[in-house]
Amino acid sequence: MTRERTVLITGASTGIGEACARRLDLAGWRVFAGVRTPDAGELLRAGTSSRLEPVLLDVTDDEQVADLGRSLDERLGPNGLDGLVNNAGIGVGGPIEYVPIEVLRQQLEVNVIGPVRMVQAAREPLRRAHGRIAMIGSIAGRISSPVLGPYASSKHALAALTESLRSELHGAGIRVALIEPGAVATPIWDKASEQAAGVRESLPPVGRARYDTILDKVEQNLLSSAAHAVPADRVATAVEHALTRRWPKSRYLVGPDARIAATLLRVLPDRARAAMALRI
Repeated sequence: MTRERTVLITGASTGIGEACARRLDLAGWRVFAGVRTPDAGELLRAGTSSRLEPVLLDVTDDEQVADLGRSLDERLGPNGLDGLVNNAGIGVGGPIEYVPIEVLRQQLEVNVIGPVRMVQAAREPLRRAHGRIAMIGSIAGRISSPVLGPYASSKHALAALTESLRSELHGAGIRVALIEPGAVATPIWDKASEQAAGVRESLPPVGRARYDTILDKVEQNLLSSAAHAVPADRVATAVEHALTRRWPKSRYLVGPDARIAATLLRVLPDRARAAMALRI
């Protein structure tokens, strides 16, 4: 009899996390789906099996994360945890010289400290199962653009942490993969214009005058990216591959824009890439 595989997914209320939860549930996994509210959990239950269990989870809450880790350790016993998908994240932007420090701190707390907190909480059940870890990064973890520095910096940091973690856990038989999507069709794009307007309004008058043109171009680029975004299930497919294949990739590029950007990074010198950024 095949042992039931188990996975914990953060940020499973919507978007990529929801797509991962539904895909792995359909594939027969026992899914612990991290959500922020009971209502989100009930919505996620729709169309899924009894194997999927929503769990309240805020990756910035030390006590809640530690409690969940202890609970899973006890419940899963010697079988352990087969997969951890670190997906929960936020995206904020703004000119570096004006971005509020508390906003930058929250960006890093969710996107960088949060995944580390989850790895530490789940380390024992992951080690018992020789499990897998999938980190949901971004092509922004390789290349950054004007006004998107806070988000890109968090994904650069996540890529570095993933690389170290991969080496550190190799001897424990735990494989670690970084998923690097480009634009993905998730609810975050529905708020692109609203977020861009919010960044503009948060600036003092002199800052608004200095960055008005750049913000216009960034908003146009965001809307263009949203129009060509790939379905979230494309990312979930990469996650499933990372969790199940005997020889998973270290990195998964998802979407044509991600692959194009990665190619340009390989062939263009720094000065040419900087010139492209200046023309955004």
